[in-house]
Amino acid sequence: MSATHKQRFWILVSLVAISGFSQGMLLPLIAIIFEKDGLSSTINGLNATGLYLGILFISPFMEAPLRRYGYKPIIAAGGLLVIVSLALFPLWKSVVFWFVLRLFIGIGDHALHFGTQTWITSSSPADKRGRNISLYGLFFGIGFAVGPLMTTLIEINQALPFMISSALCLITWVFLFLIKNEFPLQEVEVNSLKETAKRFSKAAKYAWIAFLPPFGYGFLESSLNGSFPVYGLRIGLQVEFISLLLTSFAVGAIVFQLPLGILSDKFGRKLVLGWILSIGAVTFFTASLLEETAIPLVACLFIAGMVVGSTFSLGISYMTDLIPARLLPTGNLLCGIAFSIGSLAGPYIGGTFIQFFHYISFFNIISGMLGFIFIILFVFGQKMPRQQKTSENL
Repeated sequence: MSATHKQRFWILVSLVAISGFSQGMLLPLIAIIFEKDGLSSTINGLNATGLYLGILFISPFMEAPLRRYGYKPIIAAGGLLVIVSLALFPLWKSVVFWFVLRLFIGIGDHALHFGTQTWITSSSPADKRGRNISLYGLFFGIGFAVGPLMTTLIEINQALPFMISSALCLITWVFLFLIKNEFPLQEVEVNSLKETAKRFSKAAKYAWIAFLPPFGYGFLESSLNGSFPVYGLRIGLQVEFISLLLTSFAVGAIVFQLPLGILSDKFGRKLVLGWILSIGAVTFFTASLLEETAIPLVACLFIAGMVVGSTFSLGISYMTDLIPARLLPTGNLLCGIAFSIGSLAGPYIGGTFIQFFHYISFFNIISGMLGFIFIILFVFGQKMPRQQKTSENL
């Protein structure tokens, strides 16, 4: 018996949660293992880019198979690649081998996210789109926040976290076969390079403004988790306090993901995005003035998580508002690419900032980035008329 639409939605977000769990586990787990082995921090950091490079590598090749085979095969293939890659980590501890496995996990995760994200956005009614995409982001955030707890298991056996994560992914992946396959709108040519380029150009024309929030969130998340701990140690913060700050941000993002999605359904994506970007910019600037005070700094990071923790999911919802339905796979693909570019840029720019600007707070670079996106959104952001969206032909 096939799952109902409601069951399908919860199976898809459960898959996303487990994907977030595996990603959240891998980042600190491998960093700790390599650090204990005496690997340099530079090589350690570069190894972590494998996941994002995998996303960028596979992105140009994702849309055609999705349109040809439907959502379910793409999600199933991506999930299987993640399961196998996680299970192979204990086989051989090597910097190069683990980099390749992270590359494959990036490819698999992107296929899984691209398929689930496009399926949810294309099947959600406009008045519940923000809510549904926020639940998508919420479940990923919960999984991502729980994942690092697995690092303690390396004290028992170094292979244990990888095997448990692979097993959990497998259990969730099996439920995918309860879902009946569906296809996106097919009024496009997927084999012609010319038509593919035209489709990307049209998607950028309609929704380029909506790609900025995913880029900003990728930059924020990767720089906060990758560069801020280095900055924190250099200004004298304790490791435990740095972890508390990052946890405060993550909890804030989880708690307010769904309310902000519902508010965006009621008041519009542009308005809510404008508010959260501006409040986020002010909050991070305030944090830069409070680095010497513990409780206010924790409060600032919690408030920042409350608002900007939803920029990725709201960006996807905004893109869906702006773009013709037949271009939704392309738009979701470009959102993923924007997030990956931001994720790659964050640690590099953050590390450079820390190296050369010793007397300026690290929080200022995040505040400036959020403020810049807010200004662009305020000046150029708009909502495409519904009749134009539904009547536009490729």
